[in-house]
Amino acid sequence: MKRITLLLFSIFFSGIVFSQKTLNKLPSIDIKTLTGETFNTSKITNEGPIFLSFWATWCKPCIKELIAIDENYIDWQEETGLKVYAISIDDTKSMSRVAPFVNGRAWEFEVLLDANSDFKRAMNVINVPHSFILDKTGKIVWQHTSYSPGDEDEIYEILKKLSAGEEVNHK
Repeated sequence: MKRITLLLFSIFFSGIVFSQKTLNKLPSIDIKTLTGETFNTSKITNEGPIFLSFWATWCKPCIKELIAIDENYIDWQEETGLKVYAISIDDTKSMSRVAPFVNGRAWEFEVLLDANSDFKRAMNVINVPHSFILDKTGKIVWQHTSYSPGDEDEIYEILKKLSAGEEVNHK
């Protein structure tokens, strides 16, 4: 019995490690827009860098991160070609609060809904905020969990490197 348990644990753990190491591009998952339309994550593209943030209305660090991103978004967009997607993981019970929450803050970036957490699971997101930066080819070049004031400075430096055609090798 101990051998079987150990074997199953080993297979499970190696599967998690393997899937996290091999996730370089976004999976194709159907989620929703704020207006309820279906949006496939394969449509998350841009001619420049992409910042993807998994967040929730109940998550204070998530909101702080998105406020910091929003405060810089227009400048960063002009300078680097950045496009931001904020993926709400609020469940079906609280999903109706997301649009008023976002509209009250007048965020300029795209907000999408992952009420069933399908995209969250496919991206191996456990805790929020969990943010990713993708290059213009859609390759994930950076990811980070949590948020502390000043993290946006690191994000900006990565965005500048990507827009200059430099390689970023931080995951």
